[in-house]
Amino acid sequence: MTSASPPASSNPFRVLGRHRNFRLFWTGQTLSLIGSWMQTMAVGWLALQLSNSAFVVGLVASVGALPVVLFSMHAGALIDRSNRLRIVRITQAVFLAQASVLWLVTYTGHVSIPMLLVLQFIQGLTSAVEIPARQSMVVQLVGRDDLQSAIALNSSGFNLARVLGPATGGIIVAQFGIAWCFGLNALSFVAVLWGLSRIRLVVAPDAVVSATAGSTTAAEVLRSSSADAMEGLRYLLKPGHVRDLLLLVTVGAVFGGPFLTLLPVVARDQLGLGAGGYGAMLAMVGIGGLVAALLVAGPISHRPRKGRVLMGAAICFPTLLLLFAYTRSVPVAYALLFAAGLAMILWNALSNGVLQMIVEERFRGRLMAFYSLVFVGLSQAVGSLAIGALARLFDASAAIALCAVVLMGASVGTVRRSSFWKAV
Repeated sequence: MTSASPPASSNPFRVLGRHRNFRLFWTGQTLSLIGSWMQTMAVGWLALQLSNSAFVVGLVASVGALPVVLFSMHAGALIDRSNRLRIVRITQAVFLAQASVLWLVTYTGHVSIPMLLVLQFIQGLTSAVEIPARQSMVVQLVGRDDLQSAIALNSSGFNLARVLGPATGGIIVAQFGIAWCFGLNALSFVAVLWGLSRIRLVVAPDAVVSATAGSTTAAEVLRSSSADAMEGLRYLLKPGHVRDLLLLVTVGAVFGGPFLTLLPVVARDQLGLGAGGYGAMLAMVGIGGLVAALLVAGPISHRPRKGRVLMGAAICFPTLLLLFAYTRSVPVAYALLFAAGLAMILWNALSNGVLQMIVEERFRGRLMAFYSLVFVGLSQAVGSLAIGALARLFDASAAIALCAVVLMGASVGTVRRSSFWKAV
């Protein structure tokens, strides 16, 4: 059970000691994410091997995000009136099945770009429901007092996995073959399902009273969930701090995050690295992100005004991407990726925490649905496809640089036009 008013502490791991449910959740998720990052690294490398095309690498990433764009807000409406823990358990089981099939077709030599696209679409369809359900469930595990720390610690687990997953994946590809990245990822979902099976929520999640309560047919469910989704969009996009921050987050997701899509191309063609070097590049992003997440979970979580740190990171991130775009030195590239990972996660973790603190509880699921629509859906379906197309038209360096310039303009413009960062 959540206890009241924790004393101020700079220990980023204190929330794990205070909340058993969150400890189970975080441990299982982190172990599973190591496998997921192995799969992410391997899918990008496999797409490049099968096609030898930067555009196809971006296409594979974007197809997995299309369902998130199409269905996230409907999923958010469902989550706001459903048992979030049950939804997360079911979707994790689907991820297990998807990774198992990907292992099988790759191991037997039957994998192809069309098949890879289908499997990525299935993963995206499941993610459209799982991501907002998982993120909006955190407040049920720790309460509002520890919410910012828990969100940041989730980011630390994500980035710890980003360090270990790609690095391990590079070794596995070199020693055993790419299929085993998918096989080990399938096994990793056993860890998260075990943790979820042991979680006991004392208080049921608050549900939104909506038109869906009496729905009996598929058409009625679709109409009522659409109405709930539109209600959520109207709330999120009305003038105010939530909208201002969401607009900046959207630009950052579309023009910032997709640089990761081109890392296999930069690794091979610009820096002369193989799968191990590509894994090391992802790992450096993860190490920087891990440091940032621990800072947010620890000392920054008690800072009364986080907006200035958030905006400082939002300006530093595109600056670092611009420098990375044209480096030809492997050590310099690693250093820039570490710094970029730090700035990116400072920005993302603080944005997530601030948004969850200022949103009304009845819209939390739809907020997280919009957040995943932006960070997974638009970032990959629009951003990854666009950056892949730019790389095909120009080259990978120019594509990353152009996106960095757009993001820099948006961040500076936000500082000048909006006051949200002074108030939060």
